[in-house]
Amino acid sequence: MNTKKIITLCSSASHYKQMLRVADKLKRLDYKVKYPFTAGIMKKTGIWEVEHYKTWIQNDADYDRKAFLMRKHFDKVVRCDAILVTNYAKNDQEGYIGANVLMEMGLAFHLKKPIYILNQPDKNSPFTEEIWGVKPIILSEDLSKIRL
Repeated sequence: MNTKKIITLCSSASHYKQMLRVADKLKRLDYKVKYPFTAGIMKKTGIWEVEHYKTWIQNDADYDRKAFLMRKHFDKVVRCDAILVTNYAKNDQEGYIGANVLMEMGLAFHLKKPIYILNQPDKNSPFTEEIWGVKPIILSEDLSKIRL
């Protein structure tokens, strides 16, 4: 019996709508796809404004929620066969990869899982060394390059 390979998607919350389109494409390619919990809520509610969910910015007590969401997604990284970073333009950076996604990449690297990045990372990222140090495979939007 052939079990489906699991890909966990990692993305800036501002890119979740685009990330879910990638999830649909991966499912059509017969992968099982995991993604951040909040992305699922956004999809169900239709509320895509990131600020609606980042309540910890206004209320420090809500950082417990942030920690919960991070651990929940880290667990998905642990239980997958590979991660795919869906990186798009943000904050005047093409191929933006933020700190949270970088931590997820670091976890995948430590666990010796393949790390795919959808688009070329921004060359001016403050994390350039770390991004390239985890030896990612750049897909240039071509999901057929994924090999699991």
